[in-house]
Amino acid sequence: MGEITKLHHIDADDLWEIWSTLDLEERVEWFNQLDNVDAEDFFSSIPCEDQAELLRLFPEKKQRHYFKGLAPDDAADVLQLFDDDEELREKMKNYLPERVRKEVTALMAYEEDEAGGLMSTRFARIRPDMHVDEAIAYVRKQIREELETMYYIYVLDNQQHLMGVVSFEDLFKSPGDALVSDLMEKDVTTVDEEMDQEQIAILFAREDFFALPVVKADNVMVGIITIDDIVDVVTEEATEDIQKMGGMAALDSDYTQASKTEMYVKRVGWLVVLFLGTIVSTRAMAAYEDEMAKVIVLCTFVPLITASGGNTGSQAATMVTRAMALGELHLRDCLKVLGRELIIGSELGGTLGILGFLIVGAYQLFGLLENNPAGFWPLAATISLSVFVLVLFGSVLGSMLPFLLKACRVDPASASAPFVTTIIDATGIVIYFTIATLILTNVFA
Repeated sequence: MGEITKLHHIDADDLWEIWSTLDLEERVEWFNQLDNVDAEDFFSSIPCEDQAELLRLFPEKKQRHYFKGLAPDDAADVLQLFDDDEELREKMKNYLPERVRKEVTALMAYEEDEAGGLMSTRFARIRPDMHVDEAIAYVRKQIREELETMYYIYVLDNQQHLMGVVSFEDLFKSPGDALVSDLMEKDVTTVDEEMDQEQIAILFAREDFFALPVVKADNVMVGIITIDDIVDVVTEEATEDIQKMGGMAALDSDYTQASKTEMYVKRVGWLVVLFLGTIVSTRAMAAYEDEMAKVIVLCTFVPLITASGGNTGSQAATMVTRAMALGELHLRDCLKVLGRELIIGSELGGTLGILGFLIVGAYQLFGLLENNPAGFWPLAATISLSVFVLVLFGSVLGSMLPFLLKACRVDPASASAPFVTTIIDATGIVIYFTIATLILTNVFA
């Protein structure tokens, strides 16, 4: 990086490409080489975590300039990241004009993953009793105050109750003497100020909104959430779910920015749980030592049996968890999903069971079952039936576990593939050797 940082001018697009690979010191060096226009655009477009890191290192004059340029909702997000330095937080607040400081303070009262923590308080508003020409003049005046968006104009009464919404286009197309109340759409989709960001993202995806009004008690409008805010939410939520489904706790920052200590702490917990879970598998195998000694060939097929169930369970858990995250499935759908998975699991189990039978046949053909006192048909039946049962069990377990976790108010994403696989490994040994004992009774006698 040393040679590059000696350049007198850096293009913002080039900086974007390598931004995630730079450490904090390099980021400051590169940022300082942007021209003023590029620097302001670049600063406003990076995540609030990166903005906070840069602001901590900027000299006071530069700190004031860039922080004052942030929209109130973005400024609130940045200030919440200074919870470890109350003095710095107050200093940054004092950079803001009094009106903006009040907006930011109000936004900070909300949790960052709630609608109130995502919204902007700068939205276009008009009254229902205005004529179109009067409303246009009023909106033009508001534009000078740097509105968040001009997609929609919200119609409020004197107590700030949301009465309806008018599109910018419809307002300008209408006759000047028409009343706003005659133009507005009264059936408005809103979000509560305490609604979780994941639910809001589902609303945006389902209805293709550009912005949604945020209301509190009695339908009093307090702000709007725009699509650009939700893009960040979708990325954050998807990343968190994927990390949890990989068998770890979600990281608090980007992979490249997370410290080695954080990476260790986030990963070690689940690894220990899963490691201890394998003890059940080893104990299960120890319980069937006598059976394995009599038909040693049964051990050969243990990986095949457990993997078939584990893979099926992982598939089911992943699909159901994702469907829950997208709002496609709810707790009330539990029985419907169970019915589907019983059918699909049986079909998958039958397919893999037949394949298992053919594999045993191939072993027999190539003389790999010489130490098989049970004979071909009993062994083939044992493997086929075990695969069928484990695949069906895995499909049911994987699909039902997310519902169980959600009912217990635990994130369904915790039904990770490694977790499901570990459970099925342990139970699979018991199921496999129980079936073998029933079918090979004469051999074990």
